Amino acid sequence: MTIHELAEAYRRGETTPSAVAEAHLARIAALDAKVGAFLTVTRERALAAAAAADARWRAGAPRGPLDGAPLALKDVLCTKGVRTTCGSRILEGFVPPYDATVVERLEAAGAVLLGKTNMDEFAMGSSTEHSAFGPTRNPWDLGRVPGGSSGGSAAAVAAELAAGALGTDTGGSVRQPAAFCGVVGLKPTYGRVSRYGLVAFASSLDQVGTFARDARDTALLLGAIAGHDPRDATSVDAPVPDYTAALAGGVRGLCLGVPREYFGEGIDPEVARAVREAIETLRGLGAVTEDVSLPTTDYGIAVYYVLAPAEASSNLARYDGVKYGLRTPGAKDLIEMESRTRAAGFGAEVKRRIMLGTYALSAGYYDAYYGRAQKVRTLVRRDLEAALARVDVLVAPTTPGVAFRLGEKADPLAMYLNDVFTVPTSLAGLPAVSLRCGFSAAGLPVGLQLIGRALDEATLLRVAHAYEQATGWLARRPALA
Repeated sequence: MTIHELAEAYRRGETTPSAVAEAHLARIAALDAKVGAFLTVTRERALAAAAAADARWRAGAPRGPLDGAPLALKDVLCTKGVRTTCGSRILEGFVPPYDATVVERLEAAGAVLLGKTNMDEFAMGSSTEHSAFGPTRNPWDLGRVPGGSSGGSAAAVAAELAAGALGTDTGGSVRQPAAFCGVVGLKPTYGRVSRYGLVAFASSLDQVGTFARDARDTALLLGAIAGHDPRDATSVDAPVPDYTAALAGGVRGLCLGVPREYFGEGIDPEVARAVREAIETLRGLGAVTEDVSLPTTDYGIAVYYVLAPAEASSNLARYDGVKYGLRTPGAKDLIEMESRTRAAGFGAEVKRRIMLGTYALSAGYYDAYYGRAQKVRTLVRRDLEAALARVDVLVAPTTPGVAFRLGEKADPLAMYLNDVFTVPTSLAGLPAVSLRCGFSAAGLPVGLQLIGRALDEATLLRVAHAYEQATGWLARRPALA
């Protein structure tokens, strides 16, 4: 069941949060050895939360539609008393003394947190092959990747190991795995959701996002975690609308922009066809479309892979073996201890990005690389804002292709190009959502990306919901035994 279907079943007394939690834990035990979605399963914590939810539903006083909902958390979000590894050996034994704001808000809403999900190390990757604890596999085809870096969360929802999950999106790390796994993945506006307790990769880009099976569940999750947080200096102090109520508006009269650059060279014809058909479906529901141009699209990847590694090189300097995390023994002095600890604790992709970022920030190269990239970032943002001044929503593919095979993209550049359609939105700080719009001939999901104006997640969810109601894609599920 979806989250909203579970809430109705609880209300009618047809099942209980404890029964649902037990069922999900049993499914994790049976199937996650194949999928590899979870790094930590918090069985006792989940059952205790479910028992408390049972009592509230019996008393007719639930905390809301998330009360008793079985959810998962990407292992980059701090959880008090539960290890938080970021998919890295350097934090393998780290247990935070506090909860991230989004964790606090979910628990306040009565959610049952099943555990922490696998991810590319420190959220650096597009396949969840760069976890220090092994890869996650795509539930639609166990020989393929689920996307990344939030691949564990996406796979958990797709495999029905959790009804919903949280991930993080820096350059596409919610939307790309959502597309590969055929679920709904939302990246909110930068600042809409608190980053307090999120272990930083690139602080000007990171944003907590959601995974769910449909737009209604996405609205419920976003409504629970959105809102101002004084502990996060980047948090936006703006009202949070009723996202669920906004779903009913339909798309009649909305103007949808179709960026021509997103259908050019490099896109899989099956993806282009499915997205074009989705656009026609939306036209049939009463929306109008307009071709738009985003001429700086081709610069997005280059800008991102200067700025994000630069911020990472700064943020990851704190992992030095002194205060917390891994410390390698036997060093003769501080410099040797730090060097040996970081060499042993970080994986190859993290080391690559730290070196790229440090180079871009170094004396003599700062203006040529980091400074220039910031200027081009402004041009990318202006392009998107100019387009969205003319249309209500941009409609495009989420990714150039469908899920690729494990090990297929060993070349870093080939991997980075998976994010060509998601990175520009992240650079601009705008909201975007990916949802299923069809399947390839091999039976792999295709993602449709909707991009909106700042703080206008409600319109994105309204369009997504209207499309879901007009199509039958949600009925199809991966054939896991």
